[in-house]
Amino acid sequence: QVQLVESGGGSVQAGGSLRLSCVTSGITYSTFCMGWFRQAPGKEREGVAAIHSDGSTKYADSVKGRFTISQDNAMNTLYLQLNSLKPEDTAMYYCAARDTCSRRDWWALLLPSIYNYWGQGTQVTVSQ
Repeated sequence: QVQLVESGGGSVQAGGSLRLSCVTSGITYSTFCMGWFRQAPGKEREGVAAIHSDGSTKYADSVKGRFTISQDNAMNTLYLQLNSLKPEDTAMYYCAARDTCSRRDWWALLLPSIYNYWGQGTQVTVSQ
């Protein structure tokens, strides 16, 4: 059974940093696509960062150079390091998993619709 549990959210001032964690069970990172998504009130869920089963990563343009996705296979944990945070980064952040991950999935890695497992989310609030 696949389970995803996020933590690490909080309230920070602009320019600050946070590290989000997603503890997983039932997932083999070598065969799953993994991603981080966010949803602000009144907005659609959007892809932030993703990691293919081959280890390659993909980022939304809005977070490139500021956010870093990584995974620790031994700890069964997916991470998202958030640096240089801006007020527009305020949102609920979710981790997600897709149980098949082929090369043709690369172009869609930041699309929420391809993922079939989701965590409950962790809130990130960035103030001026």
